[in-house]
Amino acid sequence: MAYAAPTPDHGRPHGPVHAPVHAPVHAPVHAAPHHGGSYHQPQYKEGPAHYQYAYGVEDYNAYGGPLNFGQEEARDGYSTKGSYHVLLPDGRTQTVYYTVADEYSGYVADVKYEGKATYDTHKAAPHHAAPTYHAAPHHSF
Repeated sequence: MAYAAPTPDHGRPHGPVHAPVHAPVHAPVHAAPHHGGSYHQPQYKEGPAHYQYAYGVEDYNAYGGPLNFGQEEARDGYSTKGSYHVLLPDGRTQTVYYTVADEYSGYVADVKYEGKATYDTHKAAPHHAAPTYHAAPHHSF
């Protein structure tokens, strides 16, 4: 019995071909409300910045270790004062106090550490001697 390869269809659809059916398009029942006038971009006053903010986070990370960090800052024109703190992995808290006195003074920071650094003692993995190699016994006949 001979094998005959199938005839390629070259991408033509199988079966009868029908024209696509389109659903009728209807206009909206209600028009959007008209509030009159055109859009006006908000006007902002030019001038020096004045703000104050603070935040803090106390939580535990995915490994159960404590998280503690935050920041506070106040600004009146160029004069800026603030601080931020973070609990370090060694148990100390690092706090940075900073100021900017005016437009010419630049950023001045004072870094302080609170607490005592502690480190977990790492236990060395037990030593296992490498396996020894013994050649297979040689038998002579």
